Amino acid sequence: MATDLKPIRTEADYEAALAEVERLWGAKGGTPKGDRLDVLATLIEAYETKHHPMDPPDPIEAIRFRMEQQGLTRKDLEPMIGTRNRIAEVFNRKRGLSIEMIRNLHDKLGISAEVLIRPTRREEAA
Repeated sequence: MATDLKPIRTEADYEAALAEVERLWGAKGGTPKGDRLDVLATLIEAYETKHHPMDPPDPIEAIRFRMEQQGLTRKDLEPMIGTRNRIAEVFNRKRGLSIEMIRNLHDKLGISAEVLIRPTRREEAA
């Protein structure tokens, strides 16, 4: 194991760092191997943020994911979105989220307002 650490600047550096993390996986914190794993993870995260950014999720997918996480049904969304028909329209992407719906979903489910205000995938294609 090399003792020198350097910034990840290329895909080759990135691949090598990932391979080393795999070798070090499970190392105890506070040990030389554990410390190296922590530093490599930080370097990899910085590289990925810059070179492999993830798109924020689609608003409807974010709502579905949160519902699954919290064991919620569509009925549980009625106070936040409105009637069963309104919820169906939103989920079928026939109606966008209103500012009031976004506020309610953000406040009650903790979904980022930044995610909720994004156009849904159907709206992007239009």
